[in-house]
Amino acid sequence: MIQFKEHILPNGLKVIIHEDRSTPLAALNIAYNVGSKHEQPHRTGFAHLFEHLMFGGSRNIPNFDEPLQLVGGDNNAYTTIDLTNYYLTIPANNLETSFWLESDRMLELDFSQKSLDIQKNVVIEEFKQRYLNHPYGDVWSLMRSTAYKVHPYQWPTIGKDPKHIEEATLEEVKQFFYSHYAPNNAVLVAAGNIQEEQILEWSNKWFGSIPNRTLTPHNIPVEPKQTEQRQLVVERDVPFDAIYMAWHMCDRLHPDYYATDLISDVLSNGQSSRMFRKLVIEQQLFNELDAYISGDHDAGLFAVAGKLNEGVSIEKAQEAIQLEIQAICNEMVDEYELQKVKNKVESTLIYTEMNFLNKAMNLANYSILGNIDLINQQSSSYQNVTPKDLHRVANTIFRDKNCSVIHYLKKC
Repeated sequence: MIQFKEHILPNGLKVIIHEDRSTPLAALNIAYNVGSKHEQPHRTGFAHLFEHLMFGGSRNIPNFDEPLQLVGGDNNAYTTIDLTNYYLTIPANNLETSFWLESDRMLELDFSQKSLDIQKNVVIEEFKQRYLNHPYGDVWSLMRSTAYKVHPYQWPTIGKDPKHIEEATLEEVKQFFYSHYAPNNAVLVAAGNIQEEQILEWSNKWFGSIPNRTLTPHNIPVEPKQTEQRQLVVERDVPFDAIYMAWHMCDRLHPDYYATDLISDVLSNGQSSRMFRKLVIEQQLFNELDAYISGDHDAGLFAVAGKLNEGVSIEKAQEAIQLEIQAICNEMVDEYELQKVKNKVESTLIYTEMNFLNKAMNLANYSILGNIDLINQQSSSYQNVTPKDLHRVANTIFRDKNCSVIHYLKKC
C-alpha cells in the first residue's frame, strides 16, 4: 500500500506527498493536464514544443539545468497524448531548490522570438529524424489517422505536420502557455525522504502566489463507433514488409481495461505466449510480433504489429494473426495460462513501486486521470480478471468492423 496525502492550494494547485525514508533522495514531479489531445487541428505539436520551451529559461532563471546540477539534481520531461510531465531527483536536503526552479517556470517562461526559433528548429528536426527518416517511423501517425476520424488522438504527440510548428507565432505560443500551464491545471507530487509539513510550507511559499488562470475548455469529441474495416497500403524504404492491426478498446478508467491488457499478454508477452510460440517459432512467419494496448486516458487502441520474414506474403501473415485472434474469441483461456500472465503483471507492479520517482510519476498520472486511488488498486484489479472476462472482452473488441489494418510494404 502506497501512503500519500493530498492538499489543494487556494490557487488550485494539487499537492500530493509521499514519504519514503528508505532513500536519501527526493523527487519533485509536476504534471500538467495538457497533451496533444488538447491542441487545435491546425496547430498540432504544441504540447511537445512546450516540453522543450520549458527548459529554455523562465522569467528569473535563464538556465534551468545549471542551478539544479550545482546541488546534485537531475531532471527530464516527457509529453504524451494526455499530459505533459516534468520530473527531477535531488538530494533531499536540497529539495527546496527544485521548488524555486519549477515555480518560476510555471509563473512565466522567458518568451522571446530567439528562444522560440531555436526550439522550433529542434522539434522540426526531431520530427524528421523520428518520423520521416527512421524505418517504420510514420507507422503510428498513419494508424492514428486511419483509426480516429474525430477524436484528437488522430495525430501523434509530435504533431501531424511540422508546418504547424514552423508557422507558430510567438503570440500563439504565449496564449497556449497561459491557457494550459497554470497551478489550477497541474499536479505537484513530492516523494522520497521528505516531511509533509515542510512540503506544504514550500508549496505555499513558492507556488502559492502564482495566480490561477482561465483555462481552455477541454471539449474533447468522442470518437464514433467504427462501422467498417479500414485498410491502408503504403510502400517505404524498409528492410521487411510489416503489418499493423488496431482495434478500438475502452478508456483507462473502464473496468474492462485490465482484461484487455491481459489479453495482449496472453497473445504476446514472452516466448511462451501464443503468437510468439506459434507464428514466430513454429511457423516462422514473423521475425518480430507483438500485441499491446496504447494505455491512453480516453478510449484507446489494441494493436498487433509484426515484421514478416522474407518470402511470407502479407495476406498469409494477416490470416495467421486473425486465426490467433479468433481462437481467443472462441475458446476460454484456461486458469493456468491466465495466472501466468497475472504473475508477470504483479512482478512488474512490485518492481515499479520500489522506486520513489516511479511512484511520484504514477501518483501524478492517476491524479490527472481522475482517480489517484488507482495506484493501490492495480494489483487486485488484474487479479480479479476471470477467463470469462477475457472471453467477453475479446468478443467485444475483435470485430472486423472495429479493425484498422496497415500493410507496410518494402519498396521493390
